[in-house]
Amino acid sequence: MAVKTRFYLSVLVLLWAVVPAEAQCAMCRAVLESGEGQEAARGINNGIIYLMAVPYILMGILGYFVYRRFRSK
Repeated sequence: MAVKTRFYLSVLVLLWAVVPAEAQCAMCRAVLESGEGQEAARGINNGIIYLMAVPYILMGILGYFVYRRFRSK
C-alpha cells in the first residue's frame, strides 16, 4: 500500500472512531447537576468541547500548510 494511501486511511479511521466525551470543570458540573435543566448541561458540554477543539484544528491547518510548503521544495 502506498504511503499516501496509508496516511489517508489512518486519518479517516481516526476521524471516524471519535468517542464522545463529557468535559466540565468541577464547579460547572456541581452547578448544572443541582438544577433540573439537563438541556443547559448539554449546551455547556458542547460549548466546552467546541472551545477545546478549535485550537487543535487551527494548528492542524497551519501544520498542513507548513508541511506542504517544505515538501514542495
